Amino acid sequence: MRAFLLAATMLLPASLATAATLRPMTTLHAPVVLLSDLFDDAGRQAARVLGPAPGPGERIVVEARQLAAIARMFGVAWRPTSPADRAILERPGKVLPRTLVLGALRAALVGVGAPAECDIDLPGFEAPMVPVDTKPEASIEQLDYDAESARFTAGLLVTGEGMAPMRLRLTGRAEAVLVLPVPSHRLEAGSVISAFDLETERVRAHAVRGDVARDREQVLGMRLRRPVPLGEPLPLDDLIRPGSVEKGASVTMRIQSGGLTATAQGIALAAAAPGERIRVLNPLSRMVVSGEVLPTGVVAVAPGSMAAPATAQEASAR
Repeated sequence: MRAFLLAATMLLPASLATAATLRPMTTLHAPVVLLSDLFDDAGRQAARVLGPAPGPGERIVVEARQLAAIARMFGVAWRPTSPADRAILERPGKVLPRTLVLGALRAALVGVGAPAECDIDLPGFEAPMVPVDTKPEASIEQLDYDAESARFTAGLLVTGEGMAPMRLRLTGRAEAVLVLPVPSHRLEAGSVISAFDLETERVRAHAVRGDVARDREQVLGMRLRRPVPLGEPLPLDDLIRPGSVEKGASVTMRIQSGGLTATAQGIALAAAAPGERIRVLNPLSRMVVSGEVLPTGVVAVAPGSMAAPATAQEASAR
């Protein structure tokens, strides 16, 4: 019986004895499609390249008629059993990391004069897919950068093992940024700024108006003339030392003589910080005295200081 079965097998047509099997679903890990990706037992030409693989993250579907034509062309012992026969070829992919693109672009931009601290905008850029098992590398092939407008155009080259080189055109802006101390919450007028009131923020240079504080040392312990919202740069003109007197502000004048202390309200004729001398107008007598600004903001008038009549300009101070 055994010998009979062996003899019967030898009498079968060669196409049936070595029949190939359709592979209905294949995951590709190379940039090309081989005959063996469609059929198991594809014969002597199994390693034959049929064409490029689908892009990473994409698939192609080979229908029954096309499969039959491929089998005939390369001598594969396979015929469709149904019009529904088909082979799906998928190539897994992953999104090219945006950080990889920005890193290559930043290095190239700094190399042609862009600020080291800059924000890079790539409007409309969508990172392409690359093979899932590839470690991609990005480099800039060419770069045109206009410092005045901060605009650039660049050619991006993406390479990696098992993938065809990929070239993309990039356009965007590289805007200079400043790293500034800003309020961590809204600060009201009169607030004395402490370390708990501050955080560090990257602020685009074009959005900064006027002179603003560039580091914490400029603002710690200072008092605000005006409120400042959360995250806004701190204008230097709005920062004053506690106890400082502003021009035109109402101040308390104090004179001590022996054990007696007399006070009166006056109008500061100039701005002054604690320890500086200032002239103050008495609005009732229209006389002007000078004194030293104390840390409390009080103006200490020395005993025996001579008052002088206010000039016409000083008399009009408010």
